[in-house]
Amino acid sequence: MAKFFNIVGSCSPKEHYMVNLQSRLVKIKEFVDRGQYFTINRGRQYGKTTTLFALENYLSSEYVVISLDFQGNMSEAEFENQYEFSTALVDAMKRALKRTEYYAELKDQIKEIDRKIEKLGDRFRLVKLFSMLSDLCAESSKPIVLMIDEVDQASNNQVFLDFLAQLRYYYLNRNKFATFQSVILAGVHDIRNLKQKIRPDAEHKHNSPWNIAIPFDVDMSFSAEEIAEMLTEYESDHHTGMNIQEIAQLIYDDTSGYPVLVSSFCKLMDEKFGAVWTKESFLQAERILLTEKTPLFESLMNKLKESETLKNLVLQILFIGKDIPYNADNDAIDTAAMYGFVANRDGKLVIFNRIFETRIYNWLISVELTSGSELSAFSAGDKSQFIKPDGRLDMEKILEKFVIHFDAVYGNEKEKFKEEVGRRLFLLYLRPIINGTGFYYIEPQTRNDRRMDVVVTYAKEQHIIELKIWHGEQYNEDGEKQLSDYLDYQHLKKGYLLTFNFNQEKEIGVKHIIYKDKELIEATV
Repeated sequence: MAKFFNIVGSCSPKEHYMVNLQSRLVKIKEFVDRGQYFTINRGRQYGKTTTLFALENYLSSEYVVISLDFQGNMSEAEFENQYEFSTALVDAMKRALKRTEYYAELKDQIKEIDRKIEKLGDRFRLVKLFSMLSDLCAESSKPIVLMIDEVDQASNNQVFLDFLAQLRYYYLNRNKFATFQSVILAGVHDIRNLKQKIRPDAEHKHNSPWNIAIPFDVDMSFSAEEIAEMLTEYESDHHTGMNIQEIAQLIYDDTSGYPVLVSSFCKLMDEKFGAVWTKESFLQAERILLTEKTPLFESLMNKLKESETLKNLVLQILFIGKDIPYNADNDAIDTAAMYGFVANRDGKLVIFNRIFETRIYNWLISVELTSGSELSAFSAGDKSQFIKPDGRLDMEKILEKFVIHFDAVYGNEKEKFKEEVGRRLFLLYLRPIINGTGFYYIEPQTRNDRRMDVVVTYAKEQHIIELKIWHGEQYNEDGEKQLSDYLDYQHLKKGYLLTFNFNQEKEIGVKHIIYKDKELIEATV
């Protein structure tokens, strides 16, 4: 069967085009070799299960690997009490061991465990279970590694915490009792914080039974070079003639290497456009991805809808351009990072990738559109006036009309109100015009409390609009230079400035500026 790009479930190098995980497996094996316990906690669809499957095979020559999945092996009923949990765990471990080459060697020890469980009946508890597992580890000719995927299934469950406490006890007493060489848990949540969620009292709030775990600092996102390597394999099979380095960089720039988004782009390019892997087809795939309803995007949006704190955090980053230092001790930042919304870039809090940014922008703007925004009603009323006869976007006319409509609706508003929401209002005005045909993103390097560059793609043509707050003539001239430099980077000769000026003597309107070899169209409101 021919290989394909997979975005559902785990990936296999025999069936799917995928990034080579070798460097990650080498690093993780170092943790295992040292006898360390850890959690692979990453956002949804970040390749955790695929990594565990690959790791199981990678370790199998040196270790007995017991690989479990709480979502598949354990139901909610199994977490009701220690007896139900312990017996279900033993059954799951036996099934896992049968998949290994070491089952025959440990068969007698497993039968002995079964006899003891039958004798104890409902008195079988975690303490007895771990005594038996210690004997199993002592009898095994090779160290045993325990891996459990989908541990979120056990969130807020006291029995699971008691299980972690037993793991901790045996880990701390390894010089006295045989135990697992390494324990690897995988899930979205950081298991070290579960104790805080279940026992809020002061005594237990920060006393997690999983505080023996080391931080998992392996980068699981894909680099542009790794994406290119995967595309090289695809190209050798399909001979599309693509520029591999260009396409890989485009995918990386949009996704920052978020695994399922990388695969989603490749799947769209392969299945929608076949032999055509160009920048134009990439932009079409981008537009499709930004409108698709997927489990990842649903999870992202649901978390923002459920938490005003998270919503306000992304609002400050995206629209106000607030420079927020990354601080893992801040609960809102830590939660956003855990779910994969944000990242730490050089000590600064940023939205993880351009796709997430644009989806969040679109959602926030959509909320205002559906609430009856007066400003967006102007642009939506006759959007055809903004489209040239050849189908291209007339950005100059959009700015001209925005100046008029903005002044009509918000001309008498207070200064602070306009300064905080001006950028959002322009995107609110723009969205109905380009919706369905074009899309936009914010250039992250330019986002701050004074300047923001919006890149609009429409009919295969790009438009760069710099949104900025007026801070004097010199700053305005600096902005013209910055826009000119950015146009050079994008190989464009024409750019646009939208200035929010709060001086009483300001002159609103649109004017043309020639800066070096560039034509700049500046609108002032």
